[in-house]
Amino acid sequence: MSRAPSLRYERELLRSRGVRWLASVDEVGRGALGGPVTVGVVLVDLDTPSAPAGVRDSKLLTPAARVRLAPRLQRWAPAWAVAHASAAEIDAVGILRALRLAGERAFAELPVRPDHVLLDGSYDWVSRPAATLFDDDGTPSDPDREGAPLPVTVKVKADMTCSSVAAASVLAKTTRDALMVELAGRFPAYGWDVNKGYASPEHLDALRRLGPCELHRRSWAIPTGPDGLPADDDADPRTDVLGRVAAGPAGARPAAS
Repeated sequence: MSRAPSLRYERELLRSRGVRWLASVDEVGRGALGGPVTVGVVLVDLDTPSAPAGVRDSKLLTPAARVRLAPRLQRWAPAWAVAHASAAEIDAVGILRALRLAGERAFAELPVRPDHVLLDGSYDWVSRPAATLFDDDGTPSDPDREGAPLPVTVKVKADMTCSSVAAASVLAKTTRDALMVELAGRFPAYGWDVNKGYASPEHLDALRRLGPCELHRRSWAIPTGPDGLPADDDADPRTDVLGRVAAGPAGARPAAS
């Protein structure tokens, strides 16, 4: 059995880099066929106590365990935030730029600017390229954007060994799951309340029968239905997730409605 994650690596990073605030980051929904990609951020410093018992990478916890754990993590973290990038934005700019867009939205909700980022994985999708003419939402970049780029440390399987990254994973997962259950009420045929937008057999079967709706990632290789046309819906897909940012320290703003 693997050792439970701890703050050991985070504390070493804080000391070695001489920084005050470390933002630990993880994402969920990257491989889904429908719905947003979601980024969770948990802010820690050297005074942050050990995480609540039971914290693990969200993939290792049952849905019920994640839901029970999330409020404890929100109270424990000095600050946290969760934000999304929509399926339409993924189609427009690609998954990596959409991840960065969601991450920037989450960073913007933190009460303080972090000094360093700890990112799960092997690739830094948080940092912008050195020469970027346009922001990820298509607007011209502002050369006077406040603050220098944040230094980023990437760590493979950080969600398995670093409790703050595992906490970010749980907060991102529970937030996105709740959103997908809500969206399932509008699009019940796809079973999002169960599959959360991933490629389950039932979801794929519905796509073959009905084609994608506005909240599917149209640029991805997904079934288009018997007539090759998407399912109809008049809603703007951007409004389902943009502006829905959960953030805190404990007792701070709830998710916007």
